Amino acid sequence: VSLAVAAVRAQVQQEPFLETSEGTSISIKCSHPNIRTGDFIHFYRQLPGQRPELVAVTAKASKDVRDPQGRLSVSQDRRSSALWLGWPRRGDAAVYYCALGP
Repeated sequence: VSLAVAAVRAQVQQEPFLETSEGTSISIKCSHPNIRTGDFIHFYRQLPGQRPELVAVTAKASKDVRDPQGRLSVSQDRRSSALWLGWPRRGDAAVYYCALGP
């Protein structure tokens, strides 16, 4: 499973490329040191040939994600976050975006 990762805003940094085997968990990390009070943390994914779709959004609380199955966690200071995929399938191979916004 190949996961391409892209940053949407200049204030967000991610690894450019991640790879895992089917069924092997992986963590997609996002750094956003300049996050503002009103910003929410969004994770999107774009499957080949499709539009981006929202995977999860949160202000500060960690939360479970249903599709793909995993968890979005946020550091206590909100300066970083991670989308953990617990059991990635071949169909989860996509470009994953992290973004900040209202």
